[in-house]
Amino acid sequence: MKFRYLALGAALLAGIPAYAHEPKGSHGGRVGDAGAYHAELVVKDKTIEIFLTGEDDKPIDPKGFKGVAIFNLGGKAERITLAPSEKNALSGTSATALPAHLKGAVQFTAPDGKTATARFD
Repeated sequence: MKFRYLALGAALLAGIPAYAHEPKGSHGGRVGDAGAYHAELVVKDKTIEIFLTGEDDKPIDPKGFKGVAIFNLGGKAERITLAPSEKNALSGTSATALPAHLKGAVQFTAPDGKTATARFD
């Protein structure tokens, strides 16, 4: 009987790293680490939004930030320029519709000139 509980507990604990592998952000997007920031990638049709939070998980105003997203689309790299939007995010638009699960990186520059990169696989 005790062995069953032990086996069940071990199985549940083994699943935790897989669940934590790709965290979801407060806007429903994927979250990547970018130095002192966390970048949440949200994809909607042709638009991407990057919501930034600090290490304390508090939202960061993107005013003064700029960036570029580089994603692999159909075997080609597509660059999307990012700028602050009224949604309190860095936002950019692609020429074509984007898949929900993009692979690539987002690089942004803070107002103080420091750069950071978040990778999304």
